[in-house]
Amino acid sequence: MYRRPSRKSRKHEAEKPNLIPILDSVFIFIFFLLMSANFVKIFEIGSDVPIISDATPPKNKKDPLNLTLKIHPNSISLHTGANERRVFRVSKTAKGDYDFFALREKLLEIKEKNVDEDTIIMMPLANVTYEVLVKVMDTVRDLRADDRDIWKKSAEGGDIKVRTLFNNIIFGDLQS
Repeated sequence: MYRRPSRKSRKHEAEKPNLIPILDSVFIFIFFLLMSANFVKIFEIGSDVPIISDATPPKNKKDPLNLTLKIHPNSISLHTGANERRVFRVSKTAKGDYDFFALREKLLEIKEKNVDEDTIIMMPLANVTYEVLVKVMDTVRDLRADDRDIWKKSAEGGDIKVRTLFNNIIFGDLQS
């Protein structure tokens, strides 16, 4: 009796490639890419947009301070009131920087008289660099440890230490 050879009768199935080592290497590669990446820290300084409304503002007992800080090419000026009356002007020092110390002293004086006010309008009228703008904002926003103490009355009648100067910064006309 004749017998067929067994290797001819078997059908060979095509072998599938083993993807596990390839997937392992891809995941390890992604892991090392994430671990070696330099993540950029983004810092943000909050600022509000001016409110434009047709409605009449509520009546207050006291006129608003409307403290406006205008940055000119050679000076910084502080204005108050609806008519923007100039109350202070600081020029650049001999080094070419704005005199932030004198500006801060005037802001402290204004804050002592208006402890509940925390809004300032900044209007850079010159081509101000980012660094100068940040220095002005740092001067205007927070009280430092070496600044004199400013106190206000709480609703209960107690004294509360003021921790900020004018930290609600609104940018005015940025197109000029």
